[in-house]
Amino acid sequence: MLMSNPWPAVLGRTVLASLALLVIGAAAGVPWLLLAAAVGLLIYNLAQIHRLERWLRASRKRRPPRGRGLWGHVFDGLDRQQLRQRQRRQRLVDLLRRFREGANAMPDGTIVLSDTGDMQWWNQLASRYLGLRWPQDRGQRIANLIRHPDFAAYLERGDWTAAVKIPSPQDNRRTLEIRIVPYGSHQQLLLARDISELHRLETMRRDFVGNISHELRTPLTVLQGMSEQLADMDELQADDLERPLALMDQQIERMTRLVDDLLLLSRLETERPTEERGLVNIAEMLADVAEEARALSNGQHRISSTVDESLAVAGDDEELRSAFSNLLSNAVKYTPAGGRIDIRWFEASGAACLAIADTGQGIPAHHIPRLTERFYRVDSGRATRQGGTGLGLAIVKHVLSRHGGRLEVNSEMGVGSTFTAVFPVYERLEASSRSVGELGD
Repeated sequence: MLMSNPWPAVLGRTVLASLALLVIGAAAGVPWLLLAAAVGLLIYNLAQIHRLERWLRASRKRRPPRGRGLWGHVFDGLDRQQLRQRQRRQRLVDLLRRFREGANAMPDGTIVLSDTGDMQWWNQLASRYLGLRWPQDRGQRIANLIRHPDFAAYLERGDWTAAVKIPSPQDNRRTLEIRIVPYGSHQQLLLARDISELHRLETMRRDFVGNISHELRTPLTVLQGMSEQLADMDELQADDLERPLALMDQQIERMTRLVDDLLLLSRLETERPTEERGLVNIAEMLADVAEEARALSNGQHRISSTVDESLAVAGDDEELRSAFSNLLSNAVKYTPAGGRIDIRWFEASGAACLAIADTGQGIPAHHIPRLTERFYRVDSGRATRQGGTGLGLAIVKHVLSRHGGRLEVNSEMGVGSTFTAVFPVYERLEASSRSVGELGD
């Protein structure tokens, strides 16, 4: 808001007052009256200047002193200037707060750099990804805090059209993609994105291609060898065909299991679960699966079951049967002869749980997080001898996920392992059917 010019009125009043004093002084014969008025005006102005100076220097009051006439306009003008400054400062504070909130909401770690690489500001994700401390690290050069060779080479090249991938200085399991974007006047923006999941999926894809190639190449090589051997024989006798045909049948069965598991896993990953699901009587299913496990064990293991027959879950019967069968067959395959396998279906901590415990050799702790990856094996040679496809636990993981459950693995070397399927959502059957069944060997 523009102020009106007070000077015409002030000058007019001063001239009129001076003329009046001259007339009055001449009539009364007091010529020094004008001088006395001038001195009084000077004292008044000095007093107002003193009030202003004291307010600027020592007063804690936000608003300037009040006044009349020209000084009233001065004080009011200062008040308005202060108000505009406060409003402007508040807008800047609000803008800065919104900028910081927006930067903290970004999915990337963000660092504002000077043209020399000095860090001026960063958001919370940048602190988490790169271990930066505010304000201790402010003004530090980014090259002094991130010393990975690939990042140093990236800075030296100065080619900001590409990005660089490095492990996080805070966590080697986290992979970061770092990109620098020039902006503003001699400033740069460093963006750090967490691509750990993409990196893991890419690694899994490469491993999958390599593993599936190896899994298919082995039986095909055997089939090709047997075929060439038979082709080189001049005369074929029944005894000559017995071993080649057995080997060929074994490898064909192996490829069939592999293809079936791949198709099942693909269906579990791509198809939506059916919306209408009936209750599955887990107790009856486990009885059948346990019998299959005993047949697979051929009397080499002690297999016992403790089942709460009143517990049931809603889901797909075939999918759950496949998951439970994979868990139990793994326990049979990887438990030495004479070992024990315990099957328990029970309620614990507000969930229905299927625990399959064995007395095998155990699993090293660093292998456990990757057990459900496709074709991941703790002992690839032993797994091949056992005839597994390497997809069993991946199938279990996806089946449980489709039923709102999860897989928990606990293992101790030399003691054994326990695989537990946890179903947070479950139901109990009618009271008449509630019982706990125990099946021995």
